[in-house]
Amino acid sequence: MLMPKRVKYRRVQRGRMKGKAMRGNKVTYGDYGLQALEPAWIKSNQIEAARVAMTRYCKRFGKVWIKIFPDKPVTQKPAETRMGSGKGSPEYWVAVVKPGRVMFELGGVPEATAREALRLAAAKLPIKCKFVTKETEAQS
Repeated sequence: MLMPKRVKYRRVQRGRMKGKAMRGNKVTYGDYGLQALEPAWIKSNQIEAARVAMTRYCKRFGKVWIKIFPDKPVTQKPAETRMGSGKGSPEYWVAVVKPGRVMFELGGVPEATAREALRLAAAKLPIKCKFVTKETEAQS
């Protein structure tokens, strides 16, 4: 699963997911992409499940690009712990995704294959997603 090798701070604040994605909102590497329509925290295991679903369906043809990385630690306190006594320890890592962000890209496969592979990947994610191509990006 994806996670940073080292981080400057062990625990970070929650932040907010206001507005649309200004970066990473175009298909740059492949021919097809999966674009987020809602803001969310995507866990590292959800990213991995989506990647596996895509590569299995494509039978390892073509190339997959993962354009999000889980670099935010999410902390949890142990069950049945009293209030206070500081912040919990990091439990898992998330990628902060804003609407419009292209999360996965796919290249070197026919459009029908890419559409189905990205549909299967979208089913593994906790948000609504949209199939986008390089051509649709150029028009809008």
